[in-house]
Amino acid sequence: MSEVRAVPEGAVGNRGVAAGTPLSPLFGSGSLRAAFQKAAEEVKQLKSQPTDQEMLDVYSHYKQATVGDVNTERPGMLDFKGKAKWDAWNALKGMSKEDAMKAYIAKVEELKGKYGI
Repeated sequence: MSEVRAVPEGAVGNRGVAAGTPLSPLFGSGSLRAAFQKAAEEVKQLKSQPTDQEMLDVYSHYKQATVGDVNTERPGMLDFKGKAKWDAWNALKGMSKEDAMKAYIAKVEELKGKYGI
């Protein structure tokens, strides 16, 4: 799983990331939701396919950010892909949607650096 770093106090307010903070280059002056939506589009444009584990990280954080805690039954024993996705999402149980958005954006930025867009 990717490293989680603390967000400096005052860096993120109800209007998004404050200009001049360490996060402002990542999020710009727009809202967290806009940065999240941009990352969701950019992940589709990667030049190479990320690893299965990287895609599980992206998927699970996207689901946690958009839905919240897992709200479905775990797939059956022969649905290996479905179980892996469900398990990755369930591992984030209790994470706030906002924190999941931040982690998703950070993961997409990491993948953009690794694979290019």
